[in-house]
Amino acid sequence: MASEFLDLHHGDTPLLIPNPWDAGSAKLLASLGFRALATTSSGFAGTLGRRDGGVTRDEALAHAATIVAATPLPVSADLENGFGDTPDDVAATITAARGVGLAGGSVEDYTGSGIYGREAAVERVAAAVGAAAGEFVLTARCENLLHGVDDLTDTIERLQGYQEAGADVLYAPGLVRIADVETVVRNVDLPVNVLLIDGGPSVTELTAAGVARISVGGTFFYAAAGALIDAGTALLAGETSFYAQAATGRKGAAAAFG
Repeated sequence: MASEFLDLHHGDTPLLIPNPWDAGSAKLLASLGFRALATTSSGFAGTLGRRDGGVTRDEALAHAATIVAATPLPVSADLENGFGDTPDDVAATITAARGVGLAGGSVEDYTGSGIYGREAAVERVAAAVGAAAGEFVLTARCENLLHGVDDLTDTIERLQGYQEAGADVLYAPGLVRIADVETVVRNVDLPVNVLLIDGGPSVTELTAAGVARISVGGTFFYAAAGALIDAGTALLAGETSFYAQAATGRKGAAAAFG
């Protein structure tokens, strides 16, 4: 499955990879024709009534296993910082992730309060690569742009270090200018994932820039939460406008769930 998943990063167009938050949303998305799925740490935490970063490794992997079991599609997991600071912690997480049938996963360089030093971050990626053993597509994430480090040069140098450490895919969430996306793609030799951002580069622009994979993070979960809020607000106001959207959902669920 890992080899199949990696191959999807080398097509003529980017791999569009949505982020379901439970088995039902995974089945719905698979029914629409997506070729792979990815978990979302924020979306999963939201299902538990927690903030992003508020789940344990065991919880995250048990959740990922339900997504894997829901469809035949390859699944990549958001493994946050590897659920530990040391290279051994990261390696243990990748080994466990392989054990639940994941085709891949991402490891980020955010500690929870700051960015790991570059040398330590590279060592962590190298440990993940060793544990992946060629049977797991490792996405190495540089979190600079999400956490106040608006330094494209450092971001690229970190991604280059993760490439040299053996990562399969590179990812710097928070790129909002197409020129910056183009610069990243031009300066690395691995497939690049970009987080689709409202008001940022379009799918068409990202395709032209040579991006290999496009993801949406927790956005679909929050879109569903927004629909729920709208429906609840309408009900409190004595309205029934939500039934039209519910009809679409009911029809889609019936088709997806068999």
